Amino acid sequence: MSSNNWHSGKTQILWTCKALNDGRTISHKTEIREVRGWRLGSIIHRLKAELHWPILVEYRGPDNIAHYWLSKDAIVSELRFPQSAKSLGVKGGAA
Repeated sequence: MSSNNWHSGKTQILWTCKALNDGRTISHKTEIREVRGWRLGSIIHRLKAELHWPILVEYRGPDNIAHYWLSKDAIVSELRFPQSAKSLGVKGGAA
């Protein structure tokens, strides 16, 4: 990771990683509703660019809202996790 100072709250990063690992499709609206976050695009970008997560995106609706999900080919045990979500990569980690 190029910096330990992500400009997103640790709970937002953990929520994003968990939601993707749980097979959910998430959007900015989902993040606002569930964790009152507003940095989903930034978190997704860093997961893809720095940790090489196979995240897919589809832009939906007239406003082209981004919806993100983890590729079905992703092997969670092989993913690198940001510090605040390391427990998700450990068998029996945080739920």
